[in-house]
Amino acid sequence: MATTRFAVTNLGVALLMSLPAAAAQDAQSGGERKRARAARVADGVVRVDGRLDEDAWRAAPPLIDFVQKEPIEGTPPTDRIDVRFVYDAGALYVGALMSSSAPIQAPLGRRDEGEQAEHLLVSLDTYLDRRTAVTFGVTANGVRLDYYYASDDDSADDATFNPVWQARTSMDGRGWTAELRIPFSQLRFNDRTPRVWGLNVRRWVPSSNEDVFWAPVRRTDERWASLFGDLHGIDGVQPRRRVELLPYVASGSRVIGNRDPDDPFNDGADLGVRAGADLKIGLGSNLTLEATVNPDFGQVEADPAVVNLSAFETFFEERRPFFVEGANLLAGNVNNYFYSRRIGAAPQGRASGDFVDYPGTTTILGAAKLTGRLASGTSIGMLGAVTGEESARTVSALQFDRVRVAPRTAYGVARLEQELGPQGSGVGLMATTVHRQIDGNDPLATLVTRNAFTLSGDSVMRLGDYEMQGYLGVTHVDGEPEAIQRLQRASARYFQRPDVDYVRFDPLRTTMSGAKGGVSIERQNGRRWLWEADASFETPEFETNDIGRLTTGDGMQVNGELEYRQTVPTRWYRDYSLKVSQGQAWNYGGDRQTANLGSEISVTWPNFWQTEWNSELDLRTQNMRLTRGGPSMERPAAWRTSLDLETSDASQTRGRTHLLYGRTEDGGLVFEGGAKVTVQPSPQWQFSIS
Repeated sequence: MATTRFAVTNLGVALLMSLPAAAAQDAQSGGERKRARAARVADGVVRVDGRLDEDAWRAAPPLIDFVQKEPIEGTPPTDRIDVRFVYDAGALYVGALMSSSAPIQAPLGRRDEGEQAEHLLVSLDTYLDRRTAVTFGVTANGVRLDYYYASDDDSADDATFNPVWQARTSMDGRGWTAELRIPFSQLRFNDRTPRVWGLNVRRWVPSSNEDVFWAPVRRTDERWASLFGDLHGIDGVQPRRRVELLPYVASGSRVIGNRDPDDPFNDGADLGVRAGADLKIGLGSNLTLEATVNPDFGQVEADPAVVNLSAFETFFEERRPFFVEGANLLAGNVNNYFYSRRIGAAPQGRASGDFVDYPGTTTILGAAKLTGRLASGTSIGMLGAVTGEESARTVSALQFDRVRVAPRTAYGVARLEQELGPQGSGVGLMATTVHRQIDGNDPLATLVTRNAFTLSGDSVMRLGDYEMQGYLGVTHVDGEPEAIQRLQRASARYFQRPDVDYVRFDPLRTTMSGAKGGVSIERQNGRRWLWEADASFETPEFETNDIGRLTTGDGMQVNGELEYRQTVPTRWYRDYSLKVSQGQAWNYGGDRQTANLGSEISVTWPNFWQTEWNSELDLRTQNMRLTRGGPSMERPAAWRTSLDLETSDASQTRGRTHLLYGRTEDGGLVFEGGAKVTVQPSPQWQFSIS
């Protein structure tokens, strides 16, 4: 374990060293920023109908100085754009007039689906932290778009952000107009004077692949909120106390055609009724307190059907509204410490009989969450939840019984994050806990742990085009020996392997503790050269699956990537990039588990079609998990190459093809091929063949 101590020590030093360097960024300025101003109007004078015919709009100065990102960076847009901001005591209003010299492409779609439609996006950094942002947008046909950005990354848009707001549009022969009403109750902002928010406005024209911004964004830049201009003038608006109560009563039925007539638990209808409520209270403009009792799983889409033949668990996206909102404040920079689907998940106990009525989920008796951001730049996320005891009904030889399959369980999560400097640097601290009400005589004590704790810290340092991250965390679980035996035998570690000599399967141990850490450094922005490197470790005893998610532990990794790109368009291409990469991983016994070399050539052609050629070489390594608890096996060397061709994603008729060929050193052969064509003949219809 000397390797573990060395890694922990060095990662801790790196984490601490990043703090003063991050704070020193205050001396750096973001340069001169563009300025916009919102005009105050009387309450109720703006009617959201997409017409912009109210006199109030004339009071606001227009934003008209837009520039292209695509297709010709830095040049004015083909068509004029006029955007104005007004506000009253309850909401911010956005009015936009987009002239169009070409037919407007405006297919209908679901909320947040607007890639093939011409649309307008308004992004606001209401905390002015130059890191986080919210985006409100609408397509020419009135489909609303809203996203949350938890980091200064233009690809980090979170579509689960679903506030309550309004948007209307109208089209005519000259173009289209959009009118948005964004209630202040749906925004989080600090109560300070003067009030300045970060702002950017974007128009996307898919028919010409024209991407236009008010605050310029270079083609080589992957930043987002730090590039915004400033919105002034929203003064005299006080934070509102937001109170929302959403009770529900729902019933459901599952009809089973091939039911067993002797099954006493299935009458063919499976009727059920459930009730509950969600409560949300705004504590000023900075904090939101939410509570839920028996949240409604029926509010969300069903998980996709998955056939999992691997040794590892399948993880699904969270869709329950209570757990989705503010999830970014609980996630942190390392995503496996908290997995909200653990709360209310299916029981883990066993029940057998001739017929069994087994509960599909555990009932959430109650949960509360406090999230927000203070004026000091401190972000807060806290969550507590309690799930009830669950029992399965069984019958064997006409004898009915109830078998306890889940104990009452309490969950706790807390995270604090402090912003440092103007470029979005920061440090965070996170803790989680799980406690199950079980004793040594409970049969469930042989299946699940009694207590689980985690504590972790992370740091992000940004200096111009460069970003450095460090993180370090520890875990501890305790329970009966049989429960700890299950963890030792789990696919994440396989301590029972006959050839392992650096860990020991101990059938009597009642606790297990581990650690995880890593550092990375990356050049995120640059005209031609980009690169990144990272190193990380997870000790064999690291365990987060009581409230987080862990697929594999017991490893050390080193990865690197170097990219050269050309982003100045020519008559032959719009841009291209060349990448080379390497990745290696070892277990704590020193056996190399992966050794990969890769290359990628990507070209965007003048018509916005894309071609990508990938090649990879896997060197000969060991695989300690292939036999699922048996001896480690050698994995032969292999190579593969693939070619992908994709048409412009903005086209109404789109297609892509994929071809892959590879071989292994022991004679194995792999070949893959596929294609997909999507046709949208009208705004209401879309057909896909694959």
